[in-house]
Amino acid sequence: MASSSKPKRKYDVFLSFRGVDLRNNFVSHLYKVLDQNGIYTFIDREELRKGDQISPALMEAIEESCIAIIVFSEDYASSRWCLEELAKIMECKEQKDLTVLPLFYKVDPREVRGGRESYGRALAKHESKFRKDSEKVKRWKKALFDAGNLSGWHLNDGDEPELIQGIVKEISTHLDRTPLHVAKHPVGIDSQVVKLISMLNLKSDDGVLMVGIWGQGGIGKTALAKALYNAIHRQFKGSCYLANVRETSKGCRGLATLQEILLKDMLLLQQRLEVSNVDGGIKMIQRRLRYNKVLLILDDVDDLGQLNALAGNGEWFGNGSRIIITTRDKHLLTCHEIDQDHVYEVKTLDDSEAHELLSKHAFLTHKKLKIRTNLVKSVLNHAKGLPLALEVLGSFLCGRREDVWESTLNKLSRIPNKTVNDVLKISYDGLEKNEREIFLHIACFFKGWDREYVKKVLDSCGLEATIGLEILIERSLIKMEHGFEGILQIQAHDLIQLMGMDITNQECYDDPKRRSRLWSYNDVLDVLSCDKGDCAVKAIVLELPKLKEMYIGPNDFTKMRGLRLLIMRNVHNSFHGPICLPNALRWFQWVGCAPGIPEFSSGPKKLVGLDMRKCNNIPVQPNQYKDFQNLKYINFSHCKSLVRMPDLSCIPNLEELDLRNCKNLVEAHESIAYHDKLQVLNLRECSKLSVFPNVLKSKNLQALDLCDCKKFERFPDIPNKLEALKELRLRGTAIKELPASIENLVSLETMYLNFCKNLVSLPSSIYKLQNLKSLLVEHCTNFIGFPKYDDSADSSMKTILSNLRRLDLYGCNLSEIEFFENLSFFPFLRELSLGKNNITSIPTSINKRKRMSRLNVRKRHQLQEMPELPPFLNYLLADGCESVQETGDLTLVHEFVHRGLTKANISPLNQKMQVEA
Repeated sequence: MASSSKPKRKYDVFLSFRGVDLRNNFVSHLYKVLDQNGIYTFIDREELRKGDQISPALMEAIEESCIAIIVFSEDYASSRWCLEELAKIMECKEQKDLTVLPLFYKVDPREVRGGRESYGRALAKHESKFRKDSEKVKRWKKALFDAGNLSGWHLNDGDEPELIQGIVKEISTHLDRTPLHVAKHPVGIDSQVVKLISMLNLKSDDGVLMVGIWGQGGIGKTALAKALYNAIHRQFKGSCYLANVRETSKGCRGLATLQEILLKDMLLLQQRLEVSNVDGGIKMIQRRLRYNKVLLILDDVDDLGQLNALAGNGEWFGNGSRIIITTRDKHLLTCHEIDQDHVYEVKTLDDSEAHELLSKHAFLTHKKLKIRTNLVKSVLNHAKGLPLALEVLGSFLCGRREDVWESTLNKLSRIPNKTVNDVLKISYDGLEKNEREIFLHIACFFKGWDREYVKKVLDSCGLEATIGLEILIERSLIKMEHGFEGILQIQAHDLIQLMGMDITNQECYDDPKRRSRLWSYNDVLDVLSCDKGDCAVKAIVLELPKLKEMYIGPNDFTKMRGLRLLIMRNVHNSFHGPICLPNALRWFQWVGCAPGIPEFSSGPKKLVGLDMRKCNNIPVQPNQYKDFQNLKYINFSHCKSLVRMPDLSCIPNLEELDLRNCKNLVEAHESIAYHDKLQVLNLRECSKLSVFPNVLKSKNLQALDLCDCKKFERFPDIPNKLEALKELRLRGTAIKELPASIENLVSLETMYLNFCKNLVSLPSSIYKLQNLKSLLVEHCTNFIGFPKYDDSADSSMKTILSNLRRLDLYGCNLSEIEFFENLSFFPFLRELSLGKNNITSIPTSINKRKRMSRLNVRKRHQLQEMPELPPFLNYLLADGCESVQETGDLTLVHEFVHRGLTKANISPLNQKMQVEA
């Protein structure tokens, strides 16, 4: 949407006066001095007037003026034309932001606003002609009253030339505050200005409000701030738009200079007040502006010191003031105590706006030029809605042939446009070393990757990923978005990514081995095949779209002594044999085609992450990891050759072990039972796993996944309390029971026992899992019910499984649910599934479970009756209950439906109920 709703101003000043009184003396002198000072002034020709109606040309002139000066003389009100002109001026003041300045020429302002003396006599004549209650006369009276109350000039017998000079100075000052240039084609601005005005709550004069405008470089923060200034600045006693704060504040007197400009603009001074130093300027701003309602816009702020010097806090300014700050750094706004509700994030243009902006720059002056649609789409795809890129590329391509468009696009895929890149790079230049390294890793390698995985990789390389990613988000360089299956991914604008890649390539355009990072197949191949010179490469991530062959000799990586990160995907090594890696390597991942466990030089290794998923050559040898004291993450998932788990006791810092889908894994090594730092153990879908330690003592274990380990029959004893384990997944295993020591999983929150066909019952000790929130036992076809609870076992327990929120017993072998009758069991239960069981009745006490919101009783063929249901239930699944249908006992269900449960949330018991409900 183009920003063009504000009227264009053709005239600086519109002069309204009674011609007979003043045309040949005072007004002619005023007009002459205004004209000499370059102030374009409209003065009408009275002899061209016809009748009493104000002409369309005059109305248009008023609408197209910045300022209206009304010269109230003795006989002003006697002219119906003047009064119509006045009414139009006051209307434009309200509706079109026209500045109105009255000049009382040898009349008292009270005469004007009160209808006294000559004004009273003139109005009486008008009333006699048009009737006293005429809407026309009422409009004139109101216009006189409103104008008479405005602040202006008053001349009786003073020096007219001196007054005229004063008027011209003030007009000049006002015109200096005229609208700022926003953009050549301000597309997409108006709608955002409306949102910001709503956020500013301009109708309230309670206190001072500070608002932040935040976004990446080139996204249009400055244009938006200018448009906002134009829209609202006349509503304030003083206003100031301080541009380029970041750049201007760099000099030795930079901040003091900005303080001088601020004071001059706010106070409408002809000359700057001298500010000797920043501290003195702070005191001067506080003293001069603390009672003034002002508008201050600080554009492109990048340091807290700038805010402290120019807008320290709300007490510096009068009530109703608005302070607006544009920045690339969101954390600056937080530090300045601007809450998130008052931070406006500027987004990229949507597709239609982006197309409009590109078209205005590329085709507006060459409308006959035809460019293929696919080329235009390619430019739009490159810019990704970034206004700066659309303006720069559109202007560059304007009037050029199709082959030039193609050539430009080819060039941009390798080398970013310098104008755009320089703007974006400002954000990078302001980063510290840790954040620069993280940003370049993301730009070159990790855009679109899983955030948690990337954090592990970055941390392993000696970078502080948590704070680093936070800072990059605050600086608008990256963002987090939910991707496949809700996984949080790291994303960045394509042009920001290209900027990061270009920074790396500029380390040495001609020689890739002198660059810190490599991601291109050809560059990696060149470096691996080169035996001469030092190698500066610190990281290689080669992620190919499909399988490709590459020759990598056994010692090709050892010459890269500084190599910290090596990730290979879809790369098949034509050399058959182990490769040797430098001991300094922190993270190694080779997915699918790895030639086997790599070799290292003798001595301690710094490896933190070893990821060789889908590798078919994983030998297990005694003490093979004894020198890997730093290893934290091992991923051998989908490795069909793995039969036995390696000994973990020689890897003291291991935190995560992923052996998912190792179809031939039979034995889990005893060391996992005692590992002190192991947090995550994933053995999901290890369908042959049958040997597992008899006890489990890993005190830091947080998640254990044994889902679909079809030969896993016995869960280990837990002799000691394990306070870290929160998630236990045993779905689809062959276990028949759980040990009584399960009670030692004191922090357990989720337990998956679904599809455990051999499970018959649970131990009574399960009632001691007071932190358990979800228990899933569905499709355990031999499960007959919960154990009896012995009150004497633990008299201190007043409620049983007091934190349980979800209980799923669907498709079990239950014939009764007496345990559910007792309201001390699961008192906070919200979701209950009892479907596909042999239960004939539901306990009547269910209606007292006020927190229950979801109930599933579908396919309970033996169910005889439906009791009164919980009062706040909003989801009932009850199809396939034929016995209830036969008895016709649907009354309570019908009542339940009628009291507000919608058909969308109900599966009807039968067709009859569906019709009646």
